[in-house]
Amino acid sequence: MNQQTTYKTLKQVKAGESVRVVRVAGEGALRQRILDMGLTKGAEVTVRKVAPLGDPLELTVRGYELSLRKREAACIVVE
Repeated sequence: MNQQTTYKTLKQVKAGESVRVVRVAGEGALRQRILDMGLTKGAEVTVRKVAPLGDPLELTVRGYELSLRKREAACIVVE
């Protein structure tokens, strides 16, 4: 049996959910900045809060808290 895994972006994850990073899309300085923050393939990410207007997202990754804009979160593919 084939089990299909569904991927979504970090922007689509709701507060309280935990996901794993599959890949970081994009290129250049933005992609490098995201990778430098520890959002690399296999990293476990928990969305702690989403601001009232949806921007930014407050995350916990690798034991520390991090805030990301929605456009940055849209570059991160998770499962």
